[in-house]
Formats: sequence, C-alpha cells, structure tokens
Amino acid sequence: MTAVDLDVAEEFLRMFHVAHSEAGSVSARIAQVRAEVAETGTYRHTTHELAYGARIALRDSGWCTSGVPWRRLKVRDLRGYRNAAAVAGECVEHLRLATNDGEIRPLVTVFAPDTPGTPGPCIWNEQLIRYAGYADGMGDPRYAQFTDTMQGMGWVPPERRSRFDYLPLVVETAHEGPRLFTMPREVVHEVQLEHPDIPAFRKLGLRWHSVPVISNMRLTIGGINYPAAPFNSWFVGAEIGARSLADEGAYGAAREVAQALGLDTSSERTLWRDLATVHLNRAVLHSFDKAQVTITDHHAEALHRLAWLRSRQKPSPARPAFRLDPVAAQRARTGSPARFGPGAVEETRPHGRLAELLRQKTLAEATSA
Repeated sequence: MTAVDLDVAEEFLRMFHVAHSEAGSVSARIAQVRAEVAETGTYRHTTHELAYGARIALRDSGWCTSGVPWRRLKVRDLRGYRNAAAVAGECVEHLRLATNDGEIRPLVTVFAPDTPGTPGPCIWNEQLIRYAGYADGMGDPRYAQFTDTMQGMGWVPPERRSRFDYLPLVVETAHEGPRLFTMPREVVHEVQLEHPDIPAFRKLGLRWHSVPVISNMRLTIGGINYPAAPFNSWFVGAEIGARSLADEGAYGAAREVAQALGLDTSSERTLWRDLATVHLNRAVLHSFDKAQVTITDHHAEALHRLAWLRSRQKPSPARPAFRLDPVAAQRARTGSPARFGPGAVEETRPHGRLAELLRQKTLAEATSA
C-alpha cells in the first residue's frame, strides 16, 4: 500500500469545505492533513468528511435508486473494525437495520481503510445475501463456482438443499485470511412471490430477499480506500424478475412460468419468454407491495437514471466513488483469488508520489536539524 496522493486529498477537502462553509478554514485542514500524511503516509477523515464522501459516492454511483434522500443517508462509521468476526457481525446488523420491517432504509457501513502499514478488511460476496448454486443445477447457477469454492473451504450446505440456500459471508483480513460466517436466517427478510391474477403462480415456490446490500465495491474518498463499505438502497423490480429469475443464465424460471400460464413454448416466435418475463416482473412488484416492502419499477427508474445521467459530475480521482475492481468482481463469482497471501493480486494502486516526496523532505529536514 502506497501513501495517499496529496493532490487528490486536497481537492476532496476543498470540495467538502465548499459544501460545508461551517467546517472552518480549509487551509488549516489541508496543513493538518499534509503533516499527517508526512508522518504516516495517510490521514483520517473527520466524521463529517466521511459521511459527505460516502453520500456523494452513492449519489454519483448510479446505484442510488429513485426516492433515496442521499443528503440524509445514514452512514455508519465503523472504521475501528478490522477483525473478520466483528465485520461480519456488523454486516448482519446492517442488514437488520436496512430491512426495517420492510420499509427499506438506505445505509452505508464503512469499515477500516487501507493504510500503508495495515490493509483494511474486504468482503468477497457481491451482495450480503446471495443464493447457492449446486452442481446438479439447483439454485442460482451464477454462483455455482463460488458455492463449490465455499464447500472446499468448509461450508456445509443445509441437509435438505433448496433453490434458495444462503451462501456464507466471507470476510478476509490480512492477519486472519478469509473466514466464513453463516448468515442468520432470522435476519434475512424474504418475499414469497405470487401473481395478482393467477393463483397457481404461488405454487412455483419462487421468492427473493428484500434488501440488495452491495458488499464488494471499495469506497474511495480523498485518496483513501475503504475496501469494505457495504451499502444499499432498494430493489428495482426488474432486477429480480427479469435479471435474476427469468434470465437463462440465472434461475431460468421463464419457462416454468410460461408452462404455469399455459403459454405455447414450441417456438420463440410465440414470444412466450417475453410474456413470462412480464408476468414475473408483475408478480415481483405485486408481492413486494403486498408484503409492504419498498421497491421501485423499471419505468420510474429509467426516468431517474436519465436525470442522473444529465446531472452527474465528470469523474475524477478526487471525487468520492464506489468502485468495483476486476479482481473483486471475479472473487464474488468464483471465490478466488484471496486478497492477501501468496499469489494475491493488488487491487488498488493509489498515486502517492507527492506524499512520498513530502515525507522524504520532512525526514531530510529533521536529519539536518
């Protein structure tokens, strides 16, 4: 881990002080950060800087669904948490708080950052809740390799396997390596899917979890990387109905829905797949509404995304952001490679040349004195 890039840090601090005039002198804060970086290679965000950075990152990420009041987004500051068990426990608490009896509460939980001497923890899972995929085709095939890797690491699936078994949460730290944790069933809220007009739909046994907590993206704020910073808004219905359930690369449920509806599946030209997907999306929205769980539809979301595209800021290294590293994306699907240890791939390469020069200058001055 290299030192923090002072140019990036200073640009972020100026951005923060423009938005928070009550924060005091930006020059004094920059001088403080320069001294801290010269001594340690990094600096510590204030609570307000962290909250501001996390909120801007979520707003600019494209993951912030319509209706999310990003300015009031709750940011849980857990930067003191570096041990795997503590991180896993607070991930469970994040899920409990976010679920909020169905009235989904957008949250960001920020764990320990990377520093030049001590890298922060990371979470392997793409989301806190993902369903296992087994070699016999049961479950979610998108995570079949991850499931196989977890079994190789000691995870034991339920004695009676189902299409919706929770994968373990994997938290990796530099001093402990990857550790597996069972997600308590009582904290996972799921919605049983039914159709408003077709009673037989419920017999398909389809369901989905209520809260999409993204957990493998790193949060970058002012040159500092937080590799574990799970966040959530709420689902767009089509993410469940079309992408996770209907898609042949996922559950591939479109055909069984079509059969339940009595559609002609003899040819793709009958558009049975399109009709089945529409009914799946309708069932998802109806079921979440009936269960009083917050969700949005893809039409409302399309308008929101267009507005976001028109107003989004030009990306720069100094702008806070949630970023997905290619290695982290691979880890979430295959369960490898580990972030630490032999053969590990470094995911973040922050530019610290200016910080290093400043530290060398300070050391030289101290030596000459």
